[in-house]
Amino acid sequence: MKLTILSTSDTHGYVYPTNYVKKGSHQGFGLARAATVIAREQAAAKAEGPVITIENGDFLEGSPLAYYVARVRPERDPQPLMSIYNQIDYDCGILGNHEFNYGQAYLQGAIRDAKRTILCANILDQNGDPEYGQPYKIIEKDGLKIGVLGLTTQAVYKWEKATNISGLQFESAFIAAKKYVPIIKKQADIVVVCYHGGFERDLSTGQPNDIHVGENEAYHILEAIPGIDALVTGHQHRQLATNVFDIPTTQPGFRGQAVGKITLDLRRDDAGHVSVINHDSELVFTKDAPLDPKVIAAADDLNTEVGHWLDQPLGHIQGDMTFDDPFAARMRETPYIEFIQKVQMATMGADISATALFNDEARGFENPITMRNIMTNYVYPNGLSLLNITGADLKAAMEVSARYFSVKDHQIVVNPAFIHPKRRQYNYDMYEGVNYRLNIAKPVGQRVENLTYHGQPVEPDQPLRIVLNQYRAVGGGHYSMFDASKIVAEGQGGMSEIIADYLQEHPIIDATTNDNFSVVNDPQA
Repeated sequence: MKLTILSTSDTHGYVYPTNYVKKGSHQGFGLARAATVIAREQAAAKAEGPVITIENGDFLEGSPLAYYVARVRPERDPQPLMSIYNQIDYDCGILGNHEFNYGQAYLQGAIRDAKRTILCANILDQNGDPEYGQPYKIIEKDGLKIGVLGLTTQAVYKWEKATNISGLQFESAFIAAKKYVPIIKKQADIVVVCYHGGFERDLSTGQPNDIHVGENEAYHILEAIPGIDALVTGHQHRQLATNVFDIPTTQPGFRGQAVGKITLDLRRDDAGHVSVINHDSELVFTKDAPLDPKVIAAADDLNTEVGHWLDQPLGHIQGDMTFDDPFAARMRETPYIEFIQKVQMATMGADISATALFNDEARGFENPITMRNIMTNYVYPNGLSLLNITGADLKAAMEVSARYFSVKDHQIVVNPAFIHPKRRQYNYDMYEGVNYRLNIAKPVGQRVENLTYHGQPVEPDQPLRIVLNQYRAVGGGHYSMFDASKIVAEGQGGMSEIIADYLQEHPIIDATTNDNFSVVNDPQA
């Protein structure tokens, strides 16, 4: 007998094969493609034994379609999105960290509307009991009892807006797995751990490669907890299909790029005990799969609404706010970045602002500016926070940002730590309201040079007010100098709404830059 475990993870509401940058684009990913692969793999595998299917988290947030359902439609009800996911024959669903971005009431609505069983062992209420769904489920198929444990990265509490996670405790996934795996083992023939989290160590060397302690615990779980037969992972957006400590594991990228597939060859002895005699893990890529008709039918009307909304003109530009090279745009200020900084400062009444170019799909604002431009350049739903900080805090934050770069063959390049194991362009900030340069020839921690505020050097004890997105304001991205205790005001609504509101008041904007920062490799300085 064979047991087949199929999984998606980090689909982020990308139903259609598009990143929404260009209207009508068709690319090699999307839930509609993944649904076709899942159905095909289910049909092929059922002849040899049972199949279980897992949705491994981060499904509620990410795409313009998901944002439209949560923030634009008057109902603010996740049902239209969940009805799309419900077209796929998932047995279980795991919660990702981004499930909390729109608040607990929205998440509870999504769980209510989901056909799949939601599992979450390590997000607890004030009494220490699982708050969302049950910790595990025993699924019986073809006489085989399969125990499935659900876990979520504990680092949610470090990033999420406090009001979105009020009353919750986030326990280590390792601690929860150590508790529940032996319990499940007594009830099931096979134990499958599904973890919206990834690996904190290099899988070939075992060396640590994760800065944020506790965000990813999969390596430690497999190394130290016996009794696990298969591990489904996610969160890092990696494409993995391998064995770790002789346990098969998968991680299928993001946006429905692939379906994770683990196959366990099983033998039952005369006493009824089931053992795994062989195993295999692979990724089944979706890029050539046709779109699943049931998924498309469920999404069609909503997609039409989203398309109209995305293409509404919101403002006009005098000049050019586009760019061709995201790497170059991080080294010298562009009019697009300066505009985002101006919006943040005007909204929160700050003298200093920081923002990032969140991914390499961004190309700035076209003319006229539409919601499509906004959503594909500013991809996260975070709002804004105003913080009281010191000059020392500011310089420390800029030194963290400067880690994004390194030097190779006398050229400035991206630090590999920001590429592997996960792309983290969103953790490199650019600053407005101050002048500075980053000299990458200098040692880490000593790269910020010529830092001035209103023409004067910034002093360590100097009080300053800075506007940040809410992820950064609570220290997200390894910015430990920021935390909730320094927040003095919170903005209303997400950044996409804030930009749209600003354009309502300023329908014509100038594409300008004051060229207030540069990134150099100057060993002589």
